[in-house]
This record gives sequence, C-alpha cells and structure tokens, in this order.
Amino acid sequence: MKGGKKRVAAVEGWLDWEGAEPSLIGSRCKGCGSYFFPKETVQCRNPGCRSTELEEVPLSRRGTLWSYTNNCYKPPAPYVSPDPFEPYAVGAVELEREKMVVLGQMTAGTTVEQLRTGMEVELVVETLFEDDEQEVVVWKWKPIGEEAA
Repeated sequence: MKGGKKRVAAVEGWLDWEGAEPSLIGSRCKGCGSYFFPKETVQCRNPGCRSTELEEVPLSRRGTLWSYTNNCYKPPAPYVSPDPFEPYAVGAVELEREKMVVLGQMTAGTTVEQLRTGMEVELVVETLFEDDEQEVVVWKWKPIGEEAA
C-alpha cells in the first residue's frame, strides 16, 4: 500500500509487480517451446504446433529496443491519461531470452531523442494513475547503461 491506498495492476494477470524484480507473465508451449504474451491458456498459437500443454512463465526483464515512436495523442477510454495530456515514447522491445517483441510505454520523462534501436532496456513498474482508493500500476521500459545518458 502507498499512503494507505491499495496498489493494483492495470490488467490483472499480465504483470508480477510485487517482488523486487517485476516481470511480465507469459506462457510457454511445452510442445514447441514458443513463448506468448499475453499468456495463452488454451492452445499453442504457433501455426505449426497443435499442443495444448502450456505453462505460465515469467518473461525476461531485459531486452533490446527494436523500434520506437512518440505518442502525441490522448488515447481513448478506457485508457486513463494525465490531464493535461503529455506526449510519451512507446517502444517495441525484443525480449532477451524469448526473442519475441513486446510493445510498451517508455518510462516517464524518456523522449524519442534519447532512444535508439539496439539499446538495452529493462522492465520497471510505474503508476498509471491514482484515485482516492487505489494506485494503478503498469509496466514500462527503461533505458539502461550508458545509452540512457
């Protein structure tokens, strides 16, 4: 709890954020080894595999920035944007172990001028918004190492 408010994930079941090192929650097919995010619970999404044996797994916390852009418009509801709206950077990150791309916002204050493809990033948790009763958190990508300077 933060200041007496309950902390909750914006989308339940997508993020393990309560530990020291947060991670996205995905799934891995036991048949072919493919990874998925958001997690799959019914059948492997790989068109060459028909397995239904899937396991929930934490995904890599680090990856490589594959592509990025600047979001200059206020997303529609149900997304909750700060008022007044401020543009923010969005990154497509290839996860270190899984070699799959996951899209997400970059950390607050990160601009497209600070980003470059190929830079290393890590998953962090930031507040999306707060109301009188709760603080809603989401994952974001944070540049790491010398590239972030």
